[in-house]
Amino acid sequence: MGKRGLILCGTLLALVLASYRTGFAQVAWQQVLNFIALEGKPVAASPARLSEHEIQELDRMTPQQQAVLLLERATNHYDGAIEWIDKKVDSWRGSIKLDGQLNTLFTSALNSNDLRVRAAAIEVDLAVYNVEKTAESANSRMQALESGEGDRVTHLWILGLLGNRGIEPDRVFQVLFQYAHDPDIHIRYWAVEGLAYLGTDTTIQALLDIFRNDSSANIRERAACGLAQSGMLQQSQRMKAVPALLTYLEDPTFDAASHQWVIQALQDISGQGIGDDPGAWRRWYAGR
Repeated sequence: MGKRGLILCGTLLALVLASYRTGFAQVAWQQVLNFIALEGKPVAASPARLSEHEIQELDRMTPQQQAVLLLERATNHYDGAIEWIDKKVDSWRGSIKLDGQLNTLFTSALNSNDLRVRAAAIEVDLAVYNVEKTAESANSRMQALESGEGDRVTHLWILGLLGNRGIEPDRVFQVLFQYAHDPDIHIRYWAVEGLAYLGTDTTIQALLDIFRNDSSANIRERAACGLAQSGMLQQSQRMKAVPALLTYLEDPTFDAASHQWVIQALQDISGQGIGDDPGAWRRWYAGR
């Protein structure tokens, strides 16, 4: 390239850089660089489905590797991932551990906004504990609680998970509700967690009562979270708690922290940012 060409190229580059401050130039330059802005709609990297290669590789993987891959894909909403977990999970019982990457993925899945992903996490956790989804499994946990054998926290947690998967949900509720009033705060905490993950209609009033009456602020907060967002209640079930929460919002006996939890629960359930005006919340509820 001659001296004249170098001058022209330099001039052109200077003009491009000088014009970068304009909105048009910024957009053009971003397109050249494939720049992905943080605002806007999701941008797909590729189709969200398990590839044929990944499916073929599953049988060459260890159970731990299978669980890691499929739970990661399920958390990212890949088509087919949850179905493959359903196919494989029974073969994982007693062969996987909730540590390292799988533990991280389990936590993410349990907090997914998709209840199917949370259900997949529950299935994985039952496989980690090597618990079969049978009435006998539930009975053995209940008997261990009565006799004081083993870790009561683990028994309460597993009972909540089993009940959610359709194993003795009515009996599980009765046991969890009983231990949600245990003198031991630690036991009450995990009974409340179990109720949240049981996710049946009967848990709604139980969690409301615990939120209203338990002496521990920590447990009241967990009950509020179970009603609002965590656990396995569906959106339509959470809406059934709203009338009581509206009453709580106007209850002068609630302390400041509990009052804020009521507002947070209403916001999480409704998706509205109304604030602390009871009248505004009642108008929203009447007009929804």
